[in-house]
Amino acid sequence: MTGDRPPTRHIVVMGVSGVGKTTVALAISELTGLRFAEADDFHTEENVARMRAGIPLDDADRWPWLRDLAGWMAARHAEGVSTILACSALKRSYRDVLRQGPPDVEFVHLDGDSELIRDRLTRRTGHYMPADLLDSQQAILEPLGADESGITLPAELPPAALAALAIDRLSLRSPG
Repeated sequence: MTGDRPPTRHIVVMGVSGVGKTTVALAISELTGLRFAEADDFHTEENVARMRAGIPLDDADRWPWLRDLAGWMAARHAEGVSTILACSALKRSYRDVLRQGPPDVEFVHLDGDSELIRDRLTRRTGHYMPADLLDSQQAILEPLGADESGITLPAELPPAALAALAIDRLSLRSPG
């Protein structure tokens, strides 16, 4: 703790594309005052073009992006600001990079049935991630390890219920 400032919290809502990360993270942000960021906004134009073309990113594409996200959380920590980030964080090695930012990072893994997620992706508009990349994401997904700080929630629940569960299980406080 620095001076009179309370400790910061840094939460990453993770999972494959279409699982509801952004919707749930935004709801948590609105209910708790945690500063929200969408990891997709940190991708380079080249990465977005690759995904838009249906080409999965490889680790070399992801490392600089993950370091930028860790840096964003670390900068907010230095300001005394708690954060919530919507980010796929599919592999433990990716989560390890995110943990190099602020002192502590907690994860909310939204996990769901492939058909439910595929259905959401096919109905989604205005996003560059095509539904046919879901299989590549699911192939590399590594669930949270027992030694990783976080929780896993069922993606089939409504977003408001997921946000409430995450707030409760992580003991997040609302502002004021």
